[in-house]
Amino acid sequence: MKILIVDDNMQIRQLLRITFSTNPNNVLFEASNGQEALDLIRSKSPDIVFLDIMMPGDIDGLDVCEFIKTSEYKSCFVVLLSAKGQKTDIELGLERGANMYLTKPFSPMALLEIVENLPSKG
Repeated sequence: MKILIVDDNMQIRQLLRITFSTNPNNVLFEASNGQEALDLIRSKSPDIVFLDIMMPGDIDGLDVCEFIKTSEYKSCFVVLLSAKGQKTDIELGLERGANMYLTKPFSPMALLEIVENLPSKG
């Protein structure tokens, strides 16, 4: 499974890297901002993206999510991970195309379960 982790917080990226590296079949990529995420999506075509919403720069997680879901990469499963947990934040994330929206703090075990239950692209 090709997994892209996008978060400006190095500790969050490290936690997810450790979580997903327990499965040798996972191939991990990391980005710390929206532009890096877009570049990796185009070059690596991940199966799933764990995506923070609030990041530095002109491109936030919602922009990345919308790009994925309106492009040739739309089959990519997008999980938004955000500290923004209001009902309106969640609704906006889902409207922009996210498959799931989880608020921080999250359970690494829950993330593993999401990856394990995701059908493989092939």
